[in-house]
Amino acid sequence: MFRRGEPVPFAFVAEADRFRSNVTPPPRERATRVQLAGRILATVTVVASLVGAVVLGMPALEVHQPGTTGQHSATAAQHR
Repeated sequence: MFRRGEPVPFAFVAEADRFRSNVTPPPRERATRVQLAGRILATVTVVASLVGAVVLGMPALEVHQPGTTGQHSATAAQHR
């Protein structure tokens, strides 16, 4: 990185990109079986609700024009 020409009021901000800590963070705790089961159950619940919403919402998304089929057959019968 390039150095600024003007002075920086806080020296630690200017040198923050060069600072490396020699302290390693503690290892992450492993999730217990109960926590894993809870996460899986929550995921399955969310996915099932989304799938259910799509399945129940599909009839509302269909294009249905109630009078068109009857009009076509009646019109076809009049022209014969």
